Amino acid sequence: MNNADKVMVWDPFVRIFHWSLVAAFTVAYLSAEEWEGVHVIAGYVVLGLIAARIGWGFLGTSNARFSSFVRSPMEAGRYALDVLTGRAARHLGHNPAGGLMIVLMILTLAATTLSGLALYGADEGAGPLAFWLAGSGEHIEHTLKEVHEFLANLMVAFVAIHVLGVIVESFLHRDDLVGAMFHGRKRV
Repeated sequence: MNNADKVMVWDPFVRIFHWSLVAAFTVAYLSAEEWEGVHVIAGYVVLGLIAARIGWGFLGTSNARFSSFVRSPMEAGRYALDVLTGRAARHLGHNPAGGLMIVLMILTLAATTLSGLALYGADEGAGPLAFWLAGSGEHIEHTLKEVHEFLANLMVAFVAIHVLGVIVESFLHRDDLVGAMFHGRKRV
């Protein structure tokens, strides 16, 4: 299939954001126990990426805008049932279930980074929330740590579901979704 049979779907911002987020979250997750400085920097990168993606969700290209792919949970559920029965319609951009997953991942990453900032402020007396949380006590620190770890692990579960969805959609619709996230094009 040549490029004449393909159309640009994912703009450079979306593709760079996606792979940068994969790298930053992976570094943050893997550095959590041993390398606090690396973990904190990677967390700030994740937070910055999420903030930029939220802005791009309103100002970006048509397929990047939330209005093009955010659907109701019921519509996402109906789409998932259609996938299970082999009747799911092909979408050039995100399908309804994929759109819901994007929203869940953005919200979970935002909550993960914000809980991390709160933990950093309470535990280390550092970061932008230190003014309010430094010296808040072991119970608060423990609770923040548990929340932060839960959210990070929830994100890993969402990533697994996301990857499974990409595999299923690639097979079901004979689309190279991973390749499209590198070069931006999908077949018409």
